[in-house]
Amino acid sequence: MPTTVAPHPQADPDLSRTRPARIALVGERSAGVPAHTRYAPMLETLWRRERLLVDAYWVSTAQLDGPRDLAGFDGIWLVPGSPYLSEAGAVSAVRTARERDIPLLATCGGFLHVLLEFARHVCALDGAAHAENSPGSPLPLIVPLSRDLAGHEGTVRIEPGSLAEEALGARTTVERYQCTHALDPRYAGTLRDHGLRFTGHDDDGHPRIAELPGHPFFLSTLFQPELADDTSRPHPLVRAFASAAVGRSTET
Repeated sequence: MPTTVAPHPQADPDLSRTRPARIALVGERSAGVPAHTRYAPMLETLWRRERLLVDAYWVSTAQLDGPRDLAGFDGIWLVPGSPYLSEAGAVSAVRTARERDIPLLATCGGFLHVLLEFARHVCALDGAAHAENSPGSPLPLIVPLSRDLAGHEGTVRIEPGSLAEEALGARTTVERYQCTHALDPRYAGTLRDHGLRFTGHDDDGHPRIAELPGHPFFLSTLFQPELADDTSRPHPLVRAFASAAVGRSTET
């Protein structure tokens, strides 16, 4: 069963007129993953600063097998912490968001599973694999980085006219990573040709943000916006995702 991150601030009288958006934090909750300690205060900040009321619930990848398992959620956040208990469950969460027009944010390992889902189900690369889970696969879509980025910061250059640019309000951003794997660049063209848009790149041109045009909100990042230094305000990408989830909650 999903478990809640933290209750919304019941003492606020404004809440009597507001239904919280429900977001699934898909992944395996762990005190050893720094990003996971940020979600409860992030929810509070989203309400206090932005008046975006969100309830978030942990949902293990092992619980996911299809759209019914995420029914009732207004947003899906595939969070850091891979390898997940179930690669298939993580991929299922992405597919549900993509096909059901549910706002999706996917960060770090989530970004990589967005690429896996898109490669398998849109590009028909059925054997697309993650080297962390399937070493020796003949179709290694996700491969180890030549230089481990865990614990490092880097500049990300944002494509004009993208969802990322709209949310960030800037053409560059400096972000933190905790990753050891990335997209094999040989497959980037295939993903682009089938409609995935890479809208953020590092200084060497490697993809760091991916979006799906035409979807209400579908954005994934190799970096972790959860680890932004300023915890007094939500990261712009998190704010944009929460806003999309709140918008969906008012329509259903």
